[in-house]
Amino acid sequence: MSQQRPAADIARTILEGFDDYRAHFREITNGARARFEQALWQEAQRASAARINLYEEKVGEVVERLRQAFSSEQLLDIDLWPVVKSAYIRLIDLRNDDELAETWYNSIFCGLFSHDKISDGCMFIHTTRPSLRPHERTPQTRSYQPRGDLNQALRQIFTDYSYSAPFEDLERDLAKLEHQLRANLPDWVCKDQALTIELFSSTLYRNKGAYLVGRIFTPDEQWPLVLPLLHREGKGIQIDTLITDEAEVSIIFSFTRSYFMVRVDIPAEFIGFLKRILPGKHIAELYTSIGFYKHGKSEFYRSLINHLASTDDKFVMAPGVRGMVMSVFTLPGFNTVFKIIKDRFSPSKTIDHATVIDRYRLVKSVDRVGRMADTQEFSDFRFPLAKFDPECLAELLEVAPSTVQIENGDTVLIRHCWTERRMIPLNIYLEHANEVQVREALEDYGLAIKQLAAANIFPGDMLLKNFGVTRHGRVVFYDYDEISYLTEVNFRRIPPPRYPEDEMASEPWYSVGPNDVFPEEFPRFLFGDIGQRRLFNQLHGDLYDADYWKGLQEAIRAGKVIDVFPYRRKAGQIV
Repeated sequence: MSQQRPAADIARTILEGFDDYRAHFREITNGARARFEQALWQEAQRASAARINLYEEKVGEVVERLRQAFSSEQLLDIDLWPVVKSAYIRLIDLRNDDELAETWYNSIFCGLFSHDKISDGCMFIHTTRPSLRPHERTPQTRSYQPRGDLNQALRQIFTDYSYSAPFEDLERDLAKLEHQLRANLPDWVCKDQALTIELFSSTLYRNKGAYLVGRIFTPDEQWPLVLPLLHREGKGIQIDTLITDEAEVSIIFSFTRSYFMVRVDIPAEFIGFLKRILPGKHIAELYTSIGFYKHGKSEFYRSLINHLASTDDKFVMAPGVRGMVMSVFTLPGFNTVFKIIKDRFSPSKTIDHATVIDRYRLVKSVDRVGRMADTQEFSDFRFPLAKFDPECLAELLEVAPSTVQIENGDTVLIRHCWTERRMIPLNIYLEHANEVQVREALEDYGLAIKQLAAANIFPGDMLLKNFGVTRHGRVVFYDYDEISYLTEVNFRRIPPPRYPEDEMASEPWYSVGPNDVFPEEFPRFLFGDIGQRRLFNQLHGDLYDADYWKGLQEAIRAGKVIDVFPYRRKAGQIV
């Protein structure tokens, strides 16, 4: 009985901290509507970064509060924590966000203890939450039945989903949507009297767009539905298009994009709703897509340990050119790569370990515009030794002995790593691509560079091996050790040689600063294949012009937030 009182008090303090975090999370999220209605795009970017940083800030506050409120003897008594966990379970049982509360508890525990204390007895390695909640649910969707009159159903939708800013031309947009809906669906579906349009009750916001998300269904079939809205300053709100293709909708919720802001009363039920319309998405990715990236990390870890426990899969080195800074390994049956920092870098790399860590963390808070893979950072991963291919383990132990260690003869400790979605490296993809695929990949490669630049990101090392091709054929950047803000780079033209001998010299005849970049040099660095070099020059030759980059810098410094659309409009459009 002596343990019950401090355990209950600790559990209550942890949950009070969670309530504080959730209140601040909701405050930032709920402001998304006003930012969209008032076209406050820079504020939207700041709010997105603030919401990501909020989690660690609030965890730190609670850890400090616990240290002040309880003695070290109480707080760090590992035998007390199963009792704390039991008390905490009782507190969260009737909550609508109980699964998030478990992840929060885990974060507090890891803030207090070293990772060798992790166990399911003390924390929530496996969830204790039922798949169905016993408490009463609140309605989260709105349904519309056209009964042969699509225009009227669409009109009712935009009566229900209204905004303080006016529509630019609602009649035009409704006519366009009806035309697109009839073009996208079989003719008989639009005439089906049982046809239903179901939309989530809250609008999703991200960057400069707002999205109505749901599905269209009959008793026999269903299609996902996304209606993107744009707010053109001085013109009003425009319904941009209608999307019913599952692959296109999946890309909108991609791991390469910033997180949505959406009011969600019962997170698990909204994730279940998204899972019904996007069955190919893992719930970890769906939680992450709406800003619960820490819980996404929990769900990812659970799926990883379940995969290892239920298969004979072994870690192997990832295919592709070995990195000069990071070593990358993977599980063939698990669509993820694991990246660790090498102890020693290639001599051509002038950065240090701390800089690499900062740049990988930077990716979490910037607008990834569909062109940078999201990462999850882990500390003290422990895996059975038998789960490693011997050659893979030998290489990891050789290149990163301070990070990869063997414990007790049967466990591999990974002290620090990042996980990313596995993709086909672009250089490998091009080796096996036909002529059409090469052209499409190089077109998208150039667009990726341009869209990153539009988001104020300069990749630094733009070699093909640092980009990957997703299952949807999109080219995505994934190697972050040399990224920087575009506005920090000094783009220059190479000055003309002073004398004929200058061009033959081994050293440049002009000074080169640490942030200087000469786009004229890109072709010979990026492409060993002459055919690919010429094709890329046709497609994106403007990237070789310093003035192109300077123009983007001027727009960004002037406060312009450039549109990069997460769905197909006009090929390559950046407004």
